Amino acid sequence: MATSDAHLPRQVPIDGYGAGFFHFAGMASEGSILALPSGIHAWRIDGVAGIDAAALAPVLAESADIDMLIIGTGVEPWAVPDALRWRLRDVGIGIDAMPTRAAASTYNVLLAEGRPVAAALLALR
Repeated sequence: MATSDAHLPRQVPIDGYGAGFFHFAGMASEGSILALPSGIHAWRIDGVAGIDAAALAPVLAESADIDMLIIGTGVEPWAVPDALRWRLRDVGIGIDAMPTRAAASTYNVLLAEGRPVAAALLALR
C-alpha cells in the first residue's frame, strides 16, 4: 500500500528504471511507486498478487482527477481481475496492465499529452 508521504509532491514523467528502482525529477526511489496527480508515492507491494482495491486505495481516493490507470506488472503480463476492473470503472477510471517497461513509457506519453493519468508501477526484479 502507498504511504501518505510523497517522494515528490507533483506528478512528473518517469525518467528511468532498473532492478528495484525508478528515476524521476532527478531523484531515485527504491521499490514500486504510484504516480498520482498528488505526486510520486512509495507503493509497498511486492508483486501482482498484492494488487487489489486496498493496494489501489490512493488511486481510488484521487479518482476525480484520473481517467486512466496504467499498471506496470514487472516483467510478466498480468490480467486485471474483473472485480478490480469493475471497481475502478465504477469511479470512472479505465485500466490497462502491461509489463513495467511498457507501462512507464505509456504513462509518460499520456502525461505529456495532458491526459489525466496515473500509474501503479511494480519495480523490476
